[in-house]
Amino acid sequence: MYTVYQEPLVSRYTSREMQYLFSEEKKFTTWRKCWLALAEAQYELGLTDLISVEMLDEMRANLDNIDYRLAQEKEREIRHDVMAHVFEFGTKCPRAEGIIHLGATSQFVVCNTDLMIQKEAMQLIRNGLLTVISQLASFCERYKALPTLGYTHYQPAQPTTVGKRNTLYLQDVLLDLKSLDRFVTDMAARGAKGTVGTQATFLELFQGDHDKVRKLDELVARKLGFTGTLPVTGQTYSRKLDIKLIEVLAGIGATAHKFAVDLRLLSNLKVQEEPFAEKQTGSSAMAYKRNPMRSERMTGLARKLMGLCADFYATYANQWFERTLDDSAIRRMDIPQAFLLTDAILKLFVNISANMVVYPNQINKHLEAELPFMTTEKILMEAVARGCSRQEMHEIIKEHSVAAGYVVKQEARDNDLLERLAADDRIPLNRSELDRLTGDYAQFTGRAARQTEEYLQEHVYPLLAQNKDSLVMIDAELSV
Repeated sequence: MYTVYQEPLVSRYTSREMQYLFSEEKKFTTWRKCWLALAEAQYELGLTDLISVEMLDEMRANLDNIDYRLAQEKEREIRHDVMAHVFEFGTKCPRAEGIIHLGATSQFVVCNTDLMIQKEAMQLIRNGLLTVISQLASFCERYKALPTLGYTHYQPAQPTTVGKRNTLYLQDVLLDLKSLDRFVTDMAARGAKGTVGTQATFLELFQGDHDKVRKLDELVARKLGFTGTLPVTGQTYSRKLDIKLIEVLAGIGATAHKFAVDLRLLSNLKVQEEPFAEKQTGSSAMAYKRNPMRSERMTGLARKLMGLCADFYATYANQWFERTLDDSAIRRMDIPQAFLLTDAILKLFVNISANMVVYPNQINKHLEAELPFMTTEKILMEAVARGCSRQEMHEIIKEHSVAAGYVVKQEARDNDLLERLAADDRIPLNRSELDRLTGDYAQFTGRAARQTEEYLQEHVYPLLAQNKDSLVMIDAELSV
């Protein structure tokens, strides 16, 4: 293993469950389930002169009995993976050998298998999203009323609360879950559509009986776990569906990227950061460092995931007429990678959101440095209430604000605006009165705490209650 390239998504970042879904074993055993479903449906719809119970029993008994070496040797000989596995399955099922893949094209197993695996993979992704939602909700509840400096343009702005800020990420994760659920709800099997999607071979098998061919399509879909089939296809299901798939997964990546970058910025400000393991090393040279390596990794993985979108658009746009084969090689890489990347990102998201660290004293330090500037409007209004001219007070406060700003930026000293205002006889407030106007940080956060509580109570907690049976323990332990 040390002499050939190892895919980092497998060796370092992803869960065994997601890895298995895109394994050779999962793919080829699912191909066999597709062939069995087709044969069962054909038998049940009347092809008993071609298919017997003994053939079906033989196929059922050998779904997992695959000689991979034999299949590989046959594929090298005939250069066709599906027919190589038809051949290999036939060696295990000599009675059924002649009816395996009856009336089907390669895309019967390839497309239906792709859709079946995607459906299972989406459930793993959904579990991860629900776990992140649950953990972020707990964090928002805990810190819903803790004032913190807000930022616009990454410049200090009006205060918000730590909980309210994190509802922004939480809401985006809920939108991702909604997009995923909509996609899964709309999923349908390719079904049994025949060579170029016309079902001509199946119509021939059923001697021109259109109703039975339609029933075959529907019955196969139900046997494969779908409630319906795509109404029309070419030889493949439309690769437009793959675009919708990547839009869901890349959307999750974008949410994670936004969260991770913000957490990296907060880490620099020393107000909130990701967990840091007891023996974790931040830097090989600077022993004191606590680099946000999990958030940085999540950023990189999300960047890769979002970048896959262009591949899916180009693949769809280049499918000529009923199909071309230039979709095959790229989909073999891109679809598993898209799911593995999303899985890796959610493992990190779950890991980070479970134990984020907040530093209230450092938050207060940032607030104290900036709030004197932000309270000038309250000071102005109070001075006017005491009979002063608004325009005159505005000029005086501006004069001192500019001077205080110079002290902070040019001399690197603390903000002394309140001291300056208290010492100016033109301002009708003493220092204690100014402190009362500025001392309670919560007064500057508006409805942030209440908004957080309302959002959790009205949107998040009902969702979690509806999905309580789907909330499973996600293994967020990182390999490295």
